[in-house]
Amino acid sequence: MIILGVDPGLTRCGVGVIEAGEHRRLSFIHVDVVRSSPDITQDLRLLAIYNGLSEKMDRFAPDAVSIERVFAQSNRNTVLGTAQAAMLAAAQRNIPVALHTPTEAKLAITGNGQAQKIQVERMVTRILNLTKMPTPADAADALALAICHALRPAGALQGGEREQHLTAAQRQWAEAAQNSTRRRINHDRGM
Repeated sequence: MIILGVDPGLTRCGVGVIEAGEHRRLSFIHVDVVRSSPDITQDLRLLAIYNGLSEKMDRFAPDAVSIERVFAQSNRNTVLGTAQAAMLAAAQRNIPVALHTPTEAKLAITGNGQAQKIQVERMVTRILNLTKMPTPADAADALALAICHALRPAGALQGGEREQHLTAAQRQWAEAAQNSTRRRINHDRGM
């Protein structure tokens, strides 16, 4: 299962992609941030984030998108808009969405829902067998959200499995497209 994690932000939106294999074996695929310029209007910034997230979803064809549940930040409204842009991009591609709080992610990663950011970053690095901590922090947080969903998949929005609404032919086509993307990703990773 390929999971794309999103740490919403209007200037920097973290994106982390992992693969959850058998026996909860997690593998790193990609980490990045999608950026928007603070010099343009908010609507164009949201469009830039939406387009960047759409490109990542098209490139990695995730089975699920895990987004940070936003509820108590000083910039709540802009971050909420970015989270909604991620949900829209996923919905347009029939990708199930799950929302996880920062506490849930910290608990899944470190065993402590009150863990410090550095503790989470170190555990993300260890869990994914990375040689160095992902930067910036938004990128590490996105990987943490993807890992959280792999380990604790609760949090899926109502509707859960999008494939239940597809015809048999559509399911077969979607599976073939996803397998093709996985082969390309494995080829790019040298597997």
